Amino acid sequence: MEENKTASKTVKVEETSTESTVRKWSLNNFHIGRPLGRGRYGHLYLARLKEKHAIVALKVLFKSQLIKTGVEIQLRREIEIQFKLKHPNILRLHGYFHDDLRVVLILEYASKGELYAILREEQKFSEERSANYMRQLVSAVSYMHSQRVIHRDIKPENILVDSRGLLKLADFGWAVDLANGASSRRKTICGTLDYLPPEMICHDSYDEKIDIWALGVLLYEFLVGDPPFFAPSQKVTMRLIRTCEFTIPDSVSDAAKDVINKLLKKDPSERMLLDELMIHPWMISRSETT
Repeated sequence: MEENKTASKTVKVEETSTESTVRKWSLNNFHIGRPLGRGRYGHLYLARLKEKHAIVALKVLFKSQLIKTGVEIQLRREIEIQFKLKHPNILRLHGYFHDDLRVVLILEYASKGELYAILREEQKFSEERSANYMRQLVSAVSYMHSQRVIHRDIKPENILVDSRGLLKLADFGWAVDLANGASSRRKTICGTLDYLPPEMICHDSYDEKIDIWALGVLLYEFLVGDPPFFAPSQKVTMRLIRTCEFTIPDSVSDAAKDVINKLLKKDPSERMLLDELMIHPWMISRSETT
């Protein structure tokens, strides 16, 4: 497959949820290209939809692995949540199908891969770039929360970058949809240690404000290169998170420090609201210069 000639044709595979429900997909609908990666449950492939020549990513999951690890319900929830979310900074799930051996997700293709790999290569980002990225992510998270979805695992590994440099929030495996009757106060410990909020570490109930905390950790890592509670051991990291102890280097501007300090509040009720973050002077001044 000639990726460079067709990458711009990442058009919609599905027009409506009704069409996806009715249409019967199979691997025969696609030209399968090179592998993009492999994970615990299966493989990711570059593919082209034959009839529309649209470039997509096919996530092929093996049922035997899903059953072995008991994540069938989690996958079903992930599909339902990601399918209903339609935002330019959220990775689109166009459709899905299964056969006797596999479950296949038809995903938007983000050609530049994980933001994590880019951050590791560049070590840290400028304040202008960080503000631009934060604006995109805040827009995505605000929309997600308006749909009553909590992501619960926002981190660089779960953010992809498309050919235009736009961020795409991905991996909704730990997400919860409150619109489906789930309690708005949760207690399940999930996500990645460096990004867990104090209320989760302390086994307290939590709500969508855990995503706001994660954005604070993310901004710190953008500007510094490491998470704010990074430590030699998990025990120390957990203690630092529990007490909300962190230091922001002098290389970070006072305005950016103000944003981080207002996001990383131990008390969830004191964390800056997303609407407030969007109009913070640092966000406005820095993102306008990109």
